[in-house]
Amino acid sequence: MPHASRSASLPELTALFGAVQQHFLNVIVPLWQGPGWNAEMALPYEALDASHQPLPPQRYRAMACARQLYLFSSLIGVVDGAATRAAALFRSLQRHFHDAEHGGWFYSIDPQGKPLDSRKDLYTHAFILFACAHYWEKSREPLVESTLDAALEVISRRFATGDGLYEACLERDWLTLETGPLQNPLMHLAEAFLATLAVREDAAVQQALIELCTAMHKRFVDPQHGVLMEKPLGAVDNWYEPGHQFEWYFLLESSPLLRGSRLHAALDRAFAFTEQYGVVSASGAVRASLDLEMDGRPLDSTQRIWAQAEYLRALTLRPGSEAVVLRQLQALQQRFLHAGGWHECRDEQGEVSRKDMPSTTPYHLATCYRGLADYLN
Repeated sequence: MPHASRSASLPELTALFGAVQQHFLNVIVPLWQGPGWNAEMALPYEALDASHQPLPPQRYRAMACARQLYLFSSLIGVVDGAATRAAALFRSLQRHFHDAEHGGWFYSIDPQGKPLDSRKDLYTHAFILFACAHYWEKSREPLVESTLDAALEVISRRFATGDGLYEACLERDWLTLETGPLQNPLMHLAEAFLATLAVREDAAVQQALIELCTAMHKRFVDPQHGVLMEKPLGAVDNWYEPGHQFEWYFLLESSPLLRGSRLHAALDRAFAFTEQYGVVSASGAVRASLDLEMDGRPLDSTQRIWAQAEYLRALTLRPGSEAVVLRQLQALQQRFLHAGGWHECRDEQGEVSRKDMPSTTPYHLATCYRGLADYLN
């Protein structure tokens, strides 16, 4: 966007972003360096309560470990100890979750470190690929790249269905569970492919990404409104989520490879429709899910911080958006951030409905703030 077109809201936006970034570095990140870190397991606890105490652990997920690996990889050179923490998280990913017998990574382990849910899900594997790409960019350790390669190999060999899409979940030994493809794991796989292509040239990954987006347009996009459904077209009880529309839009719009694709064109066209029904105009709150068969009426009006962050990030790629970016950053700060951390969810009336702070949320804030930093630069 040309600098000359920037409106008078730019200085205010820059100042507010500085404050929000300091909150992230001084309040949120230290939660996961201190009380959120189980030093014995070398894993993040799943969540902290409002007084910064870990919730009694029921499980540890590989996906949560991978998201924190991304977080601390992104902070190398910015936060003291980030490189040491990223190295510990990478080791824990392999030590606790890698399946030496069948390959791939378990979904979760129990508090003692034994496999709990030993199924293989695409969502987890996509985040492992995503985190390894970012960590390899910073560390250049051969072991990290070999783990990245192993994740790519298992995704293409085990999860791929041959039509550009991928199974959402398989048994530990890779037998089918007949889940079929689902939108959310496929989106994070696209994100992981993009992260891989950002750190190295990879013709196979590039081809897989193009085929994935082509298949998503064919199988998941509602032809009338252009929105991406959560399940393939024709599935019973289907719905769509504004947060995911905005997340996909950012991935597609920010990629020279995908910008101009049919999937990008559909989501670009559907952006205003998603805003109209998915964003509460008075507060800027993003609704959780909508029913397309009911003219886009809300199925769930819960307001989640991650969806708020994804809408804000998507807006940074819309032309002439300074005023609305400022408004949405104010909404994020005032409605979700507080002196002790953040509110995970608010209900339809705007009341805080979840007081715990999950270890997975800083990933969304980190990617949002990275988008904002790029926008302001």
